[in-house]
Amino acid sequence: MITGSIVALATPMKAGGEIDWDALRRLVEFHLEHGTDAIVAAGTTGEPTTMSVEEHFDVIRTVVETVGGRIPVIAGTGANATSEAVALARYATDVGADGCLSVCPYYNKPTQEGLYQHFKAVAEASDLPIILYNVPGRTSVDLYNETTLRLAEVDNIVGLKDATGNLERAEDLIEQLRDSDFALYSGDDPTACEFMLAGGHGVISVSANVAPKAMHDMCEAARRGEFEMAHQINTRLMPLHSALGIEANPIPVKWALNQMGLAAPGIRLPLTWLSEKYRPTVGEALQLAGVMNT
Repeated sequence: MITGSIVALATPMKAGGEIDWDALRRLVEFHLEHGTDAIVAAGTTGEPTTMSVEEHFDVIRTVVETVGGRIPVIAGTGANATSEAVALARYATDVGADGCLSVCPYYNKPTQEGLYQHFKAVAEASDLPIILYNVPGRTSVDLYNETTLRLAEVDNIVGLKDATGNLERAEDLIEQLRDSDFALYSGDDPTACEFMLAGGHGVISVSANVAPKAMHDMCEAARRGEFEMAHQINTRLMPLHSALGIEANPIPVKWALNQMGLAAPGIRLPLTWLSEKYRPTVGEALQLAGVMNT
């Protein structure tokens, strides 16, 4: 089971929107040096919805090759067409990823039975462990706990990234799956500390892009049940969690990476560069988190 701080990796781009492959490799090395426990390549933060299929494949392959087995790599392989999600999962297998993160099909608005059949089909077509990804704020569809419990019985479905931020709901699922080996990850940085202290296994994090060591340390403290230490680190990170949601992800985090010298000022339409009025807020949050000097 993969545990701890899993970064939802941003994809560095040049000013014109072209993928910056050298910067992507450097960003991976940055995470390896600063304690990140695993990497999600081409997840939501990585902007796969504006990539060609070939670019999507190449981002996954480049991250896998750069990591070279030092930590697990989870490939973002979600799609709103089941056939496409299957193809992406199969490609992730071919290039040596350690798992797949498969988001609820967006836009189509499937029923709970449709979600069950979609994920079951992806799992049956792949040799890799599948982590479900529920983010109703983006997909307009919600994977209910009851459906997750059904899917937890499917071979190859090994976990869930829950980005609802609903701790009561998360705690219910944690309790029901406590005696299983099904992994539960927070997908909401502001509530991730409490999620883990309640028994969650980790966080798939946006904030870890710019504060990998602090996120790793917070997860380690929470995993060991060190409530005071986990809360102390999390309190320092809360302004960052908030600031990185000030505009749609990954707009603020890509601006932050640029300010840290880790990426050029590149993002793809329809997303735009961080609005000038929000830059002081994000800059101050980086300073409070201790990842950038004044």
